[in-house]
Amino acid sequence: MPNLVTSIRPLALLAPLAASVFAIVSLSTPTAAASTAYPLKITNCGQSVSFEKPPEKIVSIGQGMTEILFSLGLADKIAGTAVWVGPVLKQFDADNRKIKRLADNDPSFESVVGEEPDLVAAEFEWHVGAQGSVGKREQFSGLGINTYVSPADCVAKVNTDGGDGVRRELFTMDLIYQEIDELAAIFDIRDRGDKLIADLKKREADAVASIGNAKLGALPVVFWFSSKEVAGDAFIAGKNSAPAYILKTLGAKNVVTTEEEWPLVGWETIAEANPSVIVIATMDRRRYAADDPAVKIDFLEKDPVTRQLDAVKNKRFVEMDAQSMNPTIRTIDGIEILAKGIKSLGLSQ
Repeated sequence: MPNLVTSIRPLALLAPLAASVFAIVSLSTPTAAASTAYPLKITNCGQSVSFEKPPEKIVSIGQGMTEILFSLGLADKIAGTAVWVGPVLKQFDADNRKIKRLADNDPSFESVVGEEPDLVAAEFEWHVGAQGSVGKREQFSGLGINTYVSPADCVAKVNTDGGDGVRRELFTMDLIYQEIDELAAIFDIRDRGDKLIADLKKREADAVASIGNAKLGALPVVFWFSSKEVAGDAFIAGKNSAPAYILKTLGAKNVVTTEEEWPLVGWETIAEANPSVIVIATMDRRRYAADDPAVKIDFLEKDPVTRQLDAVKNKRFVEMDAQSMNPTIRTIDGIEILAKGIKSLGLSQ
């Protein structure tokens, strides 16, 4: 926009009015996000990645990654997806049905490269990383295929072969916002990225506001994802996980203190903390015996140890989609779901 004051400088009497008009226009017109200058170079999970232009064809490995790409309006660029825990977000159901599902769990390296992508975007390093179950980043780059891994799975986090890893610092949504911002830059859609981040931040603030001034600091909560054996040790959210961020945001207390992302914890140990609320993961996946939420609740109410828990005796269960327990855009859903659950259980008084 030209400088209106300069352009009408000869009309001295109108200069103040022009300045006012310029100020009003500037305040009422949103600043457009800058376009991406290519080649774009970013450091992603310790590796330098360069993009000469926006990718044309993506294979997305991980439901959380796929839903971020959907949220950025990139469905038409996705050639295939893999690693799904449950149904896609409802607003993307039509888009998702048009996209090839390479596998519900880990796809083969051959099936991924067979789609001839110029970008493989992964939610977890255990799929695309040093010990990648799908492939190493060097394998893809050797074929001229760029890779991108969610910062939420590598920043201040150590991933070990075959495990969920150890998170040294509390996960925060800033890592998801970084992912959105970087993907928006890669695809030259910064305006969409800015809008998505703003919408997620507003939803988080609204969820926190919904429980008012409730003081939940002493409210012990446990997040149960699943168990390999129903009566065996349970995969419980660690102290720096996405569920821990949900609890901190709402001011409640995590009963687990280990840095492992999803440590296996015995119910006798959990009983010592005596949680007041148990958040139970729901999912379509049936990989483990306790993936089914009905199986979880049946065990809790019948087992001689767990049925004595405060949460079980008072039926304080909050069911939450498993994806909301992972570091994704659905972590915001998790905050909303737990806030609503706390209110419905009468614990926000």
